[in-house]
Amino acid sequence: MSEVSENVILGKVGAVYGVKGWVKIHSFTQDPEAILDYFPWSLKLGKKEQRVEVEDWRKHNKGLIVKVKGFEDRDQASALVNSEIFISGESLPELPEGEFYWRDLIGMTVITNQGYNLGVVDDIMETGANDVLVVKANAKDAFGKKERLIPYVEEEVIESISIEDKQICVDWDPGF
Repeated sequence: MSEVSENVILGKVGAVYGVKGWVKIHSFTQDPEAILDYFPWSLKLGKKEQRVEVEDWRKHNKGLIVKVKGFEDRDQASALVNSEIFISGESLPELPEGEFYWRDLIGMTVITNQGYNLGVVDDIMETGANDVLVVKANAKDAFGKKERLIPYVEEEVIESISIEDKQICVDWDPGF
């Protein structure tokens, strides 16, 4: 896992639900219920951060609602609306050798197997078939590229990833 331990945003608090302090949750995890696998939660609203404990939760329509301990009525719970839900990056489980969190790839340099520096991973897009690295090209790119979209296909395109060197080696034509 990355040595960086910045916070990881898991979701956002939506509207108040009912009169007993429940709130709707917008989960950013691939499986919406997986947000409940990560604790402790901290909430950030503006510059204010607060660690909270989820007392109870339920599925509601296609989403989730949670009861946060200490928020007993609608008025108290309204203070949570629009808060980002995050955990410390150190709370993420260790991954097996050769697996990475997407956040670990952001900022890595992408080099072709011929040694050409394509730029730095700026973002990762989910498409249906496979994920795509959004690589911001160097200012003096010889091919005049500002950005490259490189499919994240292991062994076919992605040849190796070195967390230590912060580098991804790809089989990719720099002119594309």
